[in-house]
Amino acid sequence: MKNISSVLLISALALNQSCTTMKKTDTQQETPVTDPSLSSNPFMKKSKLQYEAPEFDKIKNEHFKPAFDFGLKQHDAEILKIANNPEAPTFENTIVALEKSGEVLKRALIVFSNLTSANTNPTLQALDEEYAPIFAAHSDKMFLNENLYKRIKSIKEDGLDSEGKRLVQYYKQNFEIAGANLSAADKEKLKQINQELASLSTQYSNKLLEARKQGGVFFSDAKELDGLSADEIEAAASDAKTAGQPGKYLLALQNTTQQPLLQNLKNRATREKLFKASWSRAEKGDGNDTRETIEKLAKQRLKKAQTLGKKSFAEWKLQDQMAKTPEAATKLMNQIATPAVETARREAKDIQDLIDQQKGGFKVEPWDWNFYAEQVRKAKYDLDENQIKPYFEVTTVLEKGVFYAAEKFYGLTFKKRTDLPVYHPDVVTYEVFDHDGKSIAIYYLDFYTRDSKNGGAWMSNFVEQSYLLGTKPVIVNCYNYQKPAPGKPSLISYDDVSTMFHEFGHSIHGMFASQKYPSLSGTSVPRDFVEFPSQINEHWALDPVVLKNYAIHYETKQPIPQDLVEKIKKAATFNQGYMTTELVSAAALDMDWHTVTNESQLIPVLDFEKQSLASHGFTLATVPPRYHTPYFAHIWGGGYSAGYYAYLWSETLDNDAWEWIKNNGGLTRENGDRFRKYILSVGNSVDLNQAFRDFTGHDPDIKPLLRNRGFIK
Repeated sequence: MKNISSVLLISALALNQSCTTMKKTDTQQETPVTDPSLSSNPFMKKSKLQYEAPEFDKIKNEHFKPAFDFGLKQHDAEILKIANNPEAPTFENTIVALEKSGEVLKRALIVFSNLTSANTNPTLQALDEEYAPIFAAHSDKMFLNENLYKRIKSIKEDGLDSEGKRLVQYYKQNFEIAGANLSAADKEKLKQINQELASLSTQYSNKLLEARKQGGVFFSDAKELDGLSADEIEAAASDAKTAGQPGKYLLALQNTTQQPLLQNLKNRATREKLFKASWSRAEKGDGNDTRETIEKLAKQRLKKAQTLGKKSFAEWKLQDQMAKTPEAATKLMNQIATPAVETARREAKDIQDLIDQQKGGFKVEPWDWNFYAEQVRKAKYDLDENQIKPYFEVTTVLEKGVFYAAEKFYGLTFKKRTDLPVYHPDVVTYEVFDHDGKSIAIYYLDFYTRDSKNGGAWMSNFVEQSYLLGTKPVIVNCYNYQKPAPGKPSLISYDDVSTMFHEFGHSIHGMFASQKYPSLSGTSVPRDFVEFPSQINEHWALDPVVLKNYAIHYETKQPIPQDLVEKIKKAATFNQGYMTTELVSAAALDMDWHTVTNESQLIPVLDFEKQSLASHGFTLATVPPRYHTPYFAHIWGGGYSAGYYAYLWSETLDNDAWEWIKNNGGLTRENGDRFRKYILSVGNSVDLNQAFRDFTGHDPDIKPLLRNRGFIK
């Protein structure tokens, strides 16, 4: 997942969300800080560390508020100066000036956004709630400034290079989407809605973080955890002790509906308890219940869309995406949903047959699926997850797998850095070098789950790439792997391995950015395109050359046997009906929440979800959506509202492009250079549909996706 700033203010500080490669052409001027009380604040000037990496050894909680206050005033003044410039509007004095504005605020907010996602605390959470509406109002000052919009509209594209022309079009479109064409009265109405939405979204995120923390399940007897490894049980004991209950065992929740440990837990009552804790985490009627906040968010989003002249929030949100309309996104989902559900029904029968053969005496429930699916997989493919886990040690997977594939495909090399300060002791840092030996990026990794971190996995930037600003990318990948007990190896599942390759795909997209203007750089692309490079990168996890290099037994140091490799490959399409159904049902649920056209359609959260799933034919109770509405953080606290379908849209691009790569030699530098040239390095500076055609030679085709998931031959 590509991380999105809490209130998307970064986009108002140059309409941007990006990262990477660079050469200096024009640099940003530092604004002198005259207030002596601010002189020691690390956000007031550029970091002196390599590539302006954050000075985490100097950054304290108390630095954010004064940096925000100074930065807001500074940026307000810059915007007014640009908007009221008596000179005739030009590309340089308007668009480029906007790209350079807001340096202090942007610097502080990027770090703040990452910390509130990865290592928050009560002080940061309170600041987040306090400033969310302030940032929203500040954003509106820019996008709804009539003089500024008039200047942007009047700028001629004649004489500009292709990236300059694209940037002018981008600004015009973004101002119009934000409401620049509204009447004065509607602008005031919109400002109030935006502030309310910002506050609600922040409240939701804070509630959910606490709900996940409080939702973990304690067990008194290790026998209840039968099926887990000794190391996993030891880690659960350590977590319980940290949580203040020594002598017990804590199974913490991850962000998804299904919990990874369910596939190994033999005790059915334990599985049920863990699943139900996951499902009900944010609907307990306490201070962490998110339902009322969600209903308010949905109503305010509808009001926003209709104030902006659209029937629904999805219609407003998708106008600058590749899908363009909710109908196009829904059409794609429907094409995938039918074969996915049919396949899931066949998988459910296989599981029920196994339960009956074992004389279980019960009908399969959601908490049973992964446990018995794992047994079916063992029976069909003789593949045991616990048998392959010892071959997947975190650092080995990273350095000999993820980095190795990047070296073979793109020519990159990596050097571990221990001299750069980090925001948490678990974080590790690398410097990234291009095929010619030139340094191009700094890369942070934060592997382990903790109470102060949001669930899931994501990529984000601390510094974004821009030739205009003279900046190179500083990137972070965050995960939520279970931290092992002290002295034990960090062994992960194959799904976790796939996640690591996926998130690095976002990072490589950022590292190869090659744009002058930050608004168009790197991962600043439509939501339904941004997952494409990350999904492509997942495929290298099973490439024979790559797999044999990183799948090394942590004790024997022997590479994974070929028979196990074959089993992993043969099992690749196993359980795809389930996994696709849980994904597409969540995407459909998201779209339904955001295609309502009348407030009367917004019935209570749980009733709405039930009605939505039934309307799309997702009636298989054993396959719940990947995210239940109360903890669907992508759409209520992140940037994927009306956009969760993007994973499926991007996966269509991914499977089609991957077929091209396989048919043209696979893991070769020539293919890597081609993918870098047409996809990874262009940011949002070109028509991305054309970029895909330039790479593959044709329009996207859904059939490779259906084939790779085993839905068609």
